[in-house]
Amino acid sequence: MPPAEHREHPPDRQHRVTLITRAGCHLCANAEGRLAELANELGFALELLDVDADRARANEYSDRVPVILIDGAEHGYWYLEEDRFRAALNR
Repeated sequence: MPPAEHREHPPDRQHRVTLITRAGCHLCANAEGRLAELANELGFALELLDVDADRARANEYSDRVPVILIDGAEHGYWYLEEDRFRAALNR
């Protein structure tokens, strides 16, 4: 096992990652697939939310899907920047 400073994810904290997505969105499908792989690798919980299922959510995020939230805070949209994402999980 690598030293603590090299771990991808702190063992005492599980992050919650939310992907705001919509049906028929190829960018959403790409982000969902990679986030599912990373969830298995890094041990975070992944939740998918349909942007069109809630009017308030659609008003907030509709033009930016897919949108990635980490622990409820917006992290990014349109594309998963994997290095930046991994760094955010290590904070």
